[in-house]
Amino acid sequence: MDIAAYMADVGQQARSAVTAVARSSTAVRNRALLATAEALDAARKELTEANALDLARGRDNGLDAAMLDRLELTGQRIDAMIEGLRQVAALPDPIGALTDMAYRPSGIQVGKMRVPLGVIGIIYESRPNVTVEAASLCLKSGNATILRGGSESIESNQAIARCLSLGLAAAGLPETSVQVIRTTDRAAVGELITMPAFVDVIVPRGGKGLIERISRDARVPVIKHLDGVCHVYIDSHADPEKALKVAVNAKTHRYGTCNTMETLLVDAEIAEDILPLIADAFAQKGVELRGCERTCATVSSATAATEADWEAEYLAPILAIRVVDGLDGAIDHINRYSSQHTDSIITENYSRARRFITEVDSSSVMVNASTRFADGFEYGLGAEIGISTDKIHARGPVGLEGLTSQKYVVFGDGHIRT
Repeated sequence: MDIAAYMADVGQQARSAVTAVARSSTAVRNRALLATAEALDAARKELTEANALDLARGRDNGLDAAMLDRLELTGQRIDAMIEGLRQVAALPDPIGALTDMAYRPSGIQVGKMRVPLGVIGIIYESRPNVTVEAASLCLKSGNATILRGGSESIESNQAIARCLSLGLAAAGLPETSVQVIRTTDRAAVGELITMPAFVDVIVPRGGKGLIERISRDARVPVIKHLDGVCHVYIDSHADPEKALKVAVNAKTHRYGTCNTMETLLVDAEIAEDILPLIADAFAQKGVELRGCERTCATVSSATAATEADWEAEYLAPILAIRVVDGLDGAIDHINRYSSQHTDSIITENYSRARRFITEVDSSSVMVNASTRFADGFEYGLGAEIGISTDKIHARGPVGLEGLTSQKYVVFGDGHIRT
């Protein structure tokens, strides 16, 4: 296959299709989403069989447990894809909304209209459910999309692509409104991120290496986060039972996700009391603990942490623990080592909670809640296209509004500037 020619053809078809998508009514786009949900429900056997091929190849190729977990399409995850499509269909359509309308002294009326970004290229690894999440959000927000999943999920993604094509056809939209790249050749990624004539935005979802490469080489804007070094801080005013429950969930609910806690911070005032309880709870889950000097003095099972541990995104049953001197120590640690993804404080002190959410510079900041809630589905977005830790345009879970922009609109009645 001539990859350059193939990708140019994909780009041209996406650019042609985006006009039809942007002009379509909310009802038409919703119909495509709901028809896709019906197609997925009807294709459970085909999806499972395709996923089994990917899983078998992944095991043969030595994929680790975290990658295999991301790759697997369980019945529950198929249910979640279907529910995500229905939720996105039920969300208000942002396209065409007029805001901030105001009359100027000249008599003209000025405001803003929300509009699609255009053609969105999405590059991701492992998780085939991303194919549905990304396609649904792009479609609902009036965009065309080009999806390039990892080679490890090629069979699953192509099975999902067939369901998307059925949904688009049922609504009378071009099937090229959503295209899933058919080749596993990595050269396709290089072409996709350097086609500004056809692609308006790139969204990478995957490992740090992938995102660094795309950020470095892309010739179109990128919405991204590099990694998820997420923290939970147990304050001296925390409810111990609540703190233990949240910390265990934040780490062990799923190991291979970007919103999983990687570092636990504990106020020195309560460390001797709560650290043994924490160590026992994580021992029962088989989590390896790596601690600072004060942690190791209290928890005999912890091994000494290195500087690299405070920067690590383990994506595995490993947890770094540091004892800090109060809220100031916690905020200083987080703002130094955090990837600005998600950080949480456990406290019953309102003033400390307010300080934490004000001074911690992350895209999601939480009080008395697990970092695992940093997710578009949990935030009521229906689904997410990814997490952004950038500080412009979109930040945090990127839903419908993150896939749109605004343009100024002006209303006059023969007004001229004098």
